[in-house]
Amino acid sequence: MVPDTSSKLREYEKNGHSADATLINWSPETLRKILASELPGAQVIVVSNREPYIHNLKDDGDVELVVPASGLVSALEPITRACAGTWIAYGGGSADRQTVDQNDRMEVPPDRPSYTLRRVWLSEEEQQGYYLGFANEGLWPLCHIAFTRPIFRASDWKAYEAVNRKFADTVVAEARNERPIVLVQDYHFALLPRMIRERLPEAIVITFWHIPWPNSEVFSICPWREQILDGLLGSSIIGFHTQFHCNNFTESVDRFLESRIEREDAAISYGGQTSLVHAYPISIEWPPTQLENLPSVVECRDHIRARFGLDEDVKLCVGVERLDYTKGILDRFEALEELFTHHPEWIGRVVVLQIAAPSRGTLPAYQQLYEDCLQRAEDLNQRFGSEGYKPVLMVAEHHTQEQVYEIYRAADVCLVTSLHDGMNLVAKEFVAARDDEQGVLLLSTFAGAARELLEALIVNPYDATMMSDMLLQAITMSPDEQRRRMASLRDIVRDNNVYRWAGSMLLDAARLRKRGAIDRATANVDYQPPSASGNIVSIVDRKRAS
Repeated sequence: MVPDTSSKLREYEKNGHSADATLINWSPETLRKILASELPGAQVIVVSNREPYIHNLKDDGDVELVVPASGLVSALEPITRACAGTWIAYGGGSADRQTVDQNDRMEVPPDRPSYTLRRVWLSEEEQQGYYLGFANEGLWPLCHIAFTRPIFRASDWKAYEAVNRKFADTVVAEARNERPIVLVQDYHFALLPRMIRERLPEAIVITFWHIPWPNSEVFSICPWREQILDGLLGSSIIGFHTQFHCNNFTESVDRFLESRIEREDAAISYGGQTSLVHAYPISIEWPPTQLENLPSVVECRDHIRARFGLDEDVKLCVGVERLDYTKGILDRFEALEELFTHHPEWIGRVVVLQIAAPSRGTLPAYQQLYEDCLQRAEDLNQRFGSEGYKPVLMVAEHHTQEQVYEIYRAADVCLVTSLHDGMNLVAKEFVAARDDEQGVLLLSTFAGAARELLEALIVNPYDATMMSDMLLQAITMSPDEQRRRMASLRDIVRDNNVYRWAGSMLLDAARLRKRGAIDRATANVDYQPPSASGNIVSIVDRKRAS
């Protein structure tokens, strides 16, 4: 069913949610309907650091196509396809330059082209300062309260500014008119919204911050806190996964900038412009395209067990993520040790398969984490292992999305034990992969997904005893209880899919565009203050009065 989008505008007035939104079948067709009816002729531009398709040179000189197993890519790629948009990203593949046209563009996906990928080139120095430096040694640990000290350098800040400016130039060059809808993604581009606003004042800029936003006390650590807030407030809409992160952002603005906070309207007025601050819980494509080419759950299970030499009666617990200190990998190893210590009858009957894709390996914190994980896994294997049995299988390799989904379908338990996470799409991918309605999701309370996936086993990853108790509950859970929990989880992920996430933002963008048209139409009309007898004043009236 495609919704009557005009009638839905009122329903999204309050934080992008409505009482009957789950009755809508959110799909690519829904998004196309919204664009056609509410945003006719609008050009959608997506900006992210990571690109959806990477071209690398192989040793034999051939070009290899790589689709990164990234939560951001898996969420945005179906949206950009549905909108026939333009995706601007850093071209970091070794064969990226030789696969684009003279304008640094290419049509993707390669098998069924439906949108344009525009690559931006960065020097090694720019990548080092902007990405590895300021973004990932500064903002990443600052926003993830995982007790890793953020590092801020003036040289990294200059590179961050320069790269944000380079991407702003690219957005302007790719814009077909002065009113595109620009979807800016994540902490790599905190300055970009203001830079776009300066050159395309009529653009609708929607910035989505994929990681947590810390409280104002923690955020005050950043030496360039005011510049970051000013940059983000160039956005028409600023989105976070949870209302809690929205509140933290608003409090940061209230503390460090002279602004007016409209809490009832979830809006911030700053520098003559109003920005909406809303929660849009991100999700995944439904149904996942990765399942189209995968065999049955039974076949996936047999293949994975054969690959890793696991007996049929061994309980397989999997963790799938980048090798990052925020993901709680060492903490789940501690929980396994607790389980074996207090329930030795499970030694030999439980295996943790840890898929940890290498990430940011040149940074000291990540190098240390890799070594710590290998050492901890080896310690557990020596202590509890035996001939033909290792309780921890540490696989620090990149996997395709199809390979990851095969592992999900083979697992008895999925471990998502993030110490701090914006959403964590692994949890939702695992649920989507289990069309057999079996398997147990063990989910950290500090992941945004825990606000939605209430039928998971919710754990505190800092409490090894609690985690081991929940792990025991997971591996002993009856098939009937697994089915009941998984059916409910699948309903949630199906209804709150990625198309609803994008549709919520696009409907809010349509509302802002209509509001802007009203403002322009009445710009030459003398303002009449509201009647003293009226006690309801619209946000447009308040903005005009101010």
